[in-house]
Amino acid sequence: MAAAKRITILGATGSVGQSTLDLINRDRDDYEVIALTANEDVGGLARIARESGAKLAVIGNPSLASELAEALAGSGIETAAGADAICDAAAMDTDLVMAAIVGAAGIPSAMAAIEAGNTIGLANKESLVSAGSLMLEAARKRGVTILPVDSEHNAIFQCFDHDRPEGISSIILTASGGPFRQWSREEMRNVTPERAVQHPNWSMGAKISIDSATLMNKGLELIEARYLFDLPPDDCRIIVHPQSVIHSLVEYRDGSVLAQLGAPDMRVPIAHVLAWPQRMDTPCERLDLAQVARLDFEEPDTERFPALKLARSAMEAGGARPAILNAANEEAVAAFLGGRIGFLDIAAIVADVLGSYAPDAPICLDDVFAIDKAARIKAQEQMDSYAA
Repeated sequence: MAAAKRITILGATGSVGQSTLDLINRDRDDYEVIALTANEDVGGLARIARESGAKLAVIGNPSLASELAEALAGSGIETAAGADAICDAAAMDTDLVMAAIVGAAGIPSAMAAIEAGNTIGLANKESLVSAGSLMLEAARKRGVTILPVDSEHNAIFQCFDHDRPEGISSIILTASGGPFRQWSREEMRNVTPERAVQHPNWSMGAKISIDSATLMNKGLELIEARYLFDLPPDDCRIIVHPQSVIHSLVEYRDGSVLAQLGAPDMRVPIAHVLAWPQRMDTPCERLDLAQVARLDFEEPDTERFPALKLARSAMEAGGARPAILNAANEEAVAAFLGGRIGFLDIAAIVADVLGSYAPDAPICLDDVFAIDKAARIKAQEQMDSYAA
């Protein structure tokens, strides 16, 4: 009998972490949970640590260390707290690290997993957006496999001929178009956070839901795909596909196009990563094409959704630009969710920061963090000129 696969989950209380644990708990003989981390949700972390039999639970906020220890008293589960402890958990000897911390906050632990030589399931697109060249170089040096968890990148990974990449002419990421796909700019002007998080097809956290509504999420995914699959920017494309049945496509030189299809359920790509290079059973709804009946496609509208144009420009420029884009967007999204700025102000603030800050390309992670910090400060300064 094969040994159980050892799994560490960074950001275990989020949507990807919860979906990962749902699959593991259905197949406990084949998976062993080594470590779980969360930022501040002590109760949620303690509960899932007990349910999964984790060896270690780590809370990001160090002020919550004693609360976590008390919540897990008598369980035999070790506890730790702080950013360094999360990185230490990522570096533990394990078969797969699921990197699901949202935003640039996930960069250090994702890099720690790579530096330790662990296979990584990457659900944190911001890591590659902000530090793509550095992370991929570290992965190459240590022979680390990066398995993409985002449904679009996982779809490309499944269709991509990794042994003969010269036969590929382009990759095509699909986008649902978000909740405002058919709205005018004027209609979007007064969108509330409560309305913007209501994605038509996917269940996600607030930040990712807002990014999906502005289509910045697709722009970030475009940059991530360019790094993951090492293609020129012109060979990375986006098509709007409202049904979210085709998750992405790979076009070959001979005109063949391979697509991965499935129900819009994040447990499908997560299961692919968990079991890779094998397959596992899932409770996910099976795709019924007769019931779907039709598949629609349209070109993305970069005038109504300028975040796409900003992301492509940052991808083409490279250097520090993707990190600036990501940091400014994170600050703007947080401000929108907090009621400080309007929905259309998000992309406008990102554009302002990109237009006013042009540092040299990062050559180490410290450079990435410095660029990220400066871009956030500039984004906050820009917000003072925007009325909520």
